[in-house]
Amino acid sequence: MLIAGIDEAGRGPLAGPVFAAAVILDPGRPVRGLRDSKVLTAPRREALAGEIRACALAWSVASADVAEIDALNILQATLLAMRRAVEALAVAPAEALVDGNHCPRLACPVHAIVKGDRDVAAISAASILAKTARDALLVALDAEFPHYGFAQNKGYGTPEHLAALARHGPCPAHRRTFAPVAQIVLPF
Repeated sequence: MLIAGIDEAGRGPLAGPVFAAAVILDPGRPVRGLRDSKVLTAPRREALAGEIRACALAWSVASADVAEIDALNILQATLLAMRRAVEALAVAPAEALVDGNHCPRLACPVHAIVKGDRDVAAISAASILAKTARDALLVALDAEFPHYGFAQNKGYGTPEHLAALARHGPCPAHRRTFAPVAQIVLPF
């Protein structure tokens, strides 16, 4: 039975899209060293991402942009990105396993697994693909909007990022509905 693992990257940052990935691993071509992307170094994540793309039966990465996050809320935008990732798979899964406690609506049965990115290889693989894709986009956004340090902070609200936000105001990559950004856009 083809089982897709699903995970997201970028729910908490103040800037950039939220990404999701779906991966159907090939039991005949196992990828060694799969872990939750957050516990891996950036070079190890990149190496594993290449291996996952080469060895998986199917994989897909999708996103929901800043406008969708602001219009829907971060949870609904995340579920939308997850659904897009599964729908873009070259092979339809018979079942899907998603990290966390919320499931997107899919054409197949889907089950949420808390700490699934730690315990389920396909979810770990999805975690890695989502994180590396999002990180690459934030590095590109850093070149476009250099004041905010996106290449280093990946859009998270670090002290340096918050100081740049206060100094320069938000750029088009910022999520207007997230409190630190909203306070600058609409000060109280």
